[in-house]
Amino acid sequence: MGLAGGLVAAGMGGQALAAPSINSGKGAFRRIRFVNSRLQEQLDAVYWIDGEYVPEALQEISGILRDWRADLVKPYHERALDVLAAAHARLDVDEPFEVVSGYRSPQTNAAMRQRSSGVARNSYHTRAMAVDVKLKNRSVRQIAGAAESLGAGGVGRYSRSNFVHMDCGPVRTWGA
Repeated sequence: MGLAGGLVAAGMGGQALAAPSINSGKGAFRRIRFVNSRLQEQLDAVYWIDGEYVPEALQEISGILRDWRADLVKPYHERALDVLAAAHARLDVDEPFEVVSGYRSPQTNAAMRQRSSGVARNSYHTRAMAVDVKLKNRSVRQIAGAAESLGAGGVGRYSRSNFVHMDCGPVRTWGA
């Protein structure tokens, strides 16, 4: 693992995004943990220390969240990571999030739309601003509830598929 453990940074100039104070304060750190079973990869990274994002950590995070179908990496938006880290902290679990879907290239997203009506045309996944996750020891309802309590972006419940979508776009909810 890299210098700080791993993470990813990206800017979205001019867009009004969720900017919650969910993880604020100097002298603190932010940590995120993922398992990507599809890729047989895992990550435990401190990606923010004393008010600064850690570039090496951000790069590692983007790598584990890459579009595995096309083997493409796009730098992840920091706010998406903040939402995931804060939701994980509220769930009070030791296990890492299992990644269902991270970044998707426009081509991958279009192919997925051909097979499923649940894939958005302008998905935040194509902007590296969304991640679909699950946990063995928490339900979709519990994970989505933690994310919704942040008031910090989009939260989708996919109960039949057993995962939760989280993004750093406008605050909104969907699914059952």
